[in-house]
Amino acid sequence: MRAIVLSEKGGPERLEVADLPRPRPGEGQVLIRAQAVGVSYAETQIRAGTLPFPLPLPAVIGAEAAGEVVEVGEGVDAKLLGSMIVGVTGGLGSYAEYVALPAAMTVPVPDGVAPAQALAAGAPGAIALALLHRARLGGDETVLVEGGSGAVGTYLVRHAKEFGAGRVIATAGSPAKRDRTAGMGADLVLDHGPADWPDELPDVDVVFEAMGGTVARRVLDHLTPGTGRMLYYGLLTGEPAAVTAADLMERGVTLTACSGPGWGGEVFGTHYPAMLDRLASGRSAAYIDRTLPLEEAAQAHRLLESRAVTGRVLLAP
Repeated sequence: MRAIVLSEKGGPERLEVADLPRPRPGEGQVLIRAQAVGVSYAETQIRAGTLPFPLPLPAVIGAEAAGEVVEVGEGVDAKLLGSMIVGVTGGLGSYAEYVALPAAMTVPVPDGVAPAQALAAGAPGAIALALLHRARLGGDETVLVEGGSGAVGTYLVRHAKEFGAGRVIATAGSPAKRDRTAGMGADLVLDHGPADWPDELPDVDVVFEAMGGTVARRVLDHLTPGTGRMLYYGLLTGEPAAVTAADLMERGVTLTACSGPGWGGEVFGTHYPAMLDRLASGRSAAYIDRTLPLEEAAQAHRLLESRAVTGRVLLAP
């Protein structure tokens, strides 16, 4: 089968087309013939080596895929054969024609929804729903969505008021992205390009922290003392959030790390199917910037690193 192999960390050119044996599904896994493969900004960081991630090389990177089930592993219901599903690998292996996924981390593609649409919306939308549930918004609170035009940020902005936000502040890096984010429902959109952008923030009650680094520490100064909550789920800067326990104690605010096995089980066990239900019923939408052939995975990474896209970039094996 055709696959994209990373043999050495570095630039996008390190992603090379290779002919590999078709994988076999292990216990609890399904094998799909992929119709759509997701590409994420985090994967560009994994490729470059700027995101902490255990990566034995050479490796086929990628975590999202949608397609037809062609084989099932031990312990998986054979009735899944021939069905169209979407899901995540748990880490690696999706930049390929055939992809093995844990059956527990897949969801049937709903009738009337294309596999590419299910993939584009599924994982980022599920993460956004999980974050919004975890935030426990009270109905009139002000929230900050960092990277409001990004894959997850788009859904946070779109659905925040539905979950009880009173005012939505977001950030985006270009005029076009700021306009798009405002159109999604943000009341105020800031340019997060300048290093001092947090100085423009009014007080906020909840921060959906996607940047990490020193930005997180500066944003903390604008959290409502006593009740402010920071939900930490991203590393767009490539660095951990520079927030200490002393910083939290000084302000009486909380930081919740939205990661780990328990968090993943909640996202993909509960909110992934909920997101696809929203997609099928028209209560949400899929945002696809473009779809490229599998062989152009390097170009997909370049597009994401240029920050020029305003939707998901997918690969078609």
